[in-house]
Amino acid sequence: MVEWDLTSVGMVLIGSSITVAGIIIGIMILGVKMPIAPFLLLTTTILVVMSAVVILYAQPRNATP
Repeated sequence: MVEWDLTSVGMVLIGSSITVAGIIIGIMILGVKMPIAPFLLLTTTILVVMSAVVILYAQPRNATP
């Protein structure tokens, strides 16, 4: 069984956040009124940045100290 490390969690979080942001933008382009859309886009932007920081600063599994 594969163990989850911070890099894997960060990659899943960044991928899903980008997908959700794309869906929200697509809905807005289609003309559907979503009053909460700016808040959701801001939340996904924050999640993408946090995920990128986790990926950059996480130590690899086989790193030598």
